Amino acid sequence: MNKLIIQVVIVFIAMVSASIASTILRPTHKIAKDGNPVVLETLIPKQFADWHEIELGGANIVNPQQKEEIERIYSQTLSRTYMNDKGEYVMLSIAYGEDQSDANQLHLPDVCYPAQGFQVKSSSKDAIATEFGSIPVKRLFTVLGTRSEPLTYWTTVGDKVAIGGKAVKLEQLKYGFDGKIPDGMIFRVSTITPDQQYGFDVQQRFIQDIVAALNPQDRRKVAGLHAGTE
Repeated sequence: MNKLIIQVVIVFIAMVSASIASTILRPTHKIAKDGNPVVLETLIPKQFADWHEIELGGANIVNPQQKEEIERIYSQTLSRTYMNDKGEYVMLSIAYGEDQSDANQLHLPDVCYPAQGFQVKSSSKDAIATEFGSIPVKRLFTVLGTRSEPLTYWTTVGDKVAIGGKAVKLEQLKYGFDGKIPDGMIFRVSTITPDQQYGFDVQQRFIQDIVAALNPQDRRKVAGLHAGTE
């Protein structure tokens, strides 16, 4: 009987200790509250290089999530369509969340596009070279009926680009050990074309131009590029 009581006490102490430890170790400080706030509408220029924003009525930017879900996960979203002097266009979609924790992880196109009915015909990791460094990216080629849409995207945790669940979790843990909750962003560009390589090439030029147009601090926040911050 005494042994049973001792075991119960030990289990109770262990449970209380675990509860206290989880409370103490739970990150509480949002890094989004440090420095200047992120405002996507002003952070991303409407005109840069030979690109300018246009109104594109029929070709909607894919956003399969419900309004309530968007408001729960994201602090801000931005959707625009840009055209260059050659008549090429790119659809841009950015979602930003102040709390990039397990409960509020950004929803990736790998899941969102199939949820909208698209088939993901191909998926690969790549990197886009810029004058400020290389950006790791994910490329998908998706199809819905007669609509073929190659897309390029990346996600950030804090000021680092993280592609894939393991990379995202690692960055979250790094901030968590310091008692911090990172913010996060998903940056996505797409083009409606059956020629996926052409679409990826246009998107690459667009990305190179847009990161060059950002100031060093915004470039670091959007694409994890630290060069030129001094």
